[in-house]
Amino acid sequence: MKILLDNDVVLDYVLERQPFYAPAAEIFMLNAVNDITVYVSGITPVNVFYTGRKLKGKDFTFKAVRRLLLLVEVCRMDKQILQNAFALNFTDYEDAVQCASALAENLDAIVTRNTKDYKNSSVKVYSPSEFLQYLQTT
Repeated sequence: MKILLDNDVVLDYVLERQPFYAPAAEIFMLNAVNDITVYVSGITPVNVFYTGRKLKGKDFTFKAVRRLLLLVEVCRMDKQILQNAFALNFTDYEDAVQCASALAENLDAIVTRNTKDYKNSSVKVYSPSEFLQYLQTT
């Protein structure tokens, strides 16, 4: 199964944000053992650096982004994807870009803590705990 992790879940993992870290870490572990393939949008590493630098400092965050890029696939990002995001009727452009990225890569699902932000998604959307439960039933 190929999934896109929303920025919030990636930040939960990289910054070990509680109480959200455990499910995010489990998803990354499943990716490491090849049970799933995790993708991120092209904007995610930039967002991780921007947020992480403020909270943990530049050195920590550079290392964290480098590690992240070893663990995940990155959806292609181009003008067409950025334009397609406008047609998705999302309130938040960042979420629309992530959904457009998932659509362009033909991913199976988006995993986010903010499922309501993806109510207009044609890609299946799960919270981290819902996704982990889904995997246990398949």
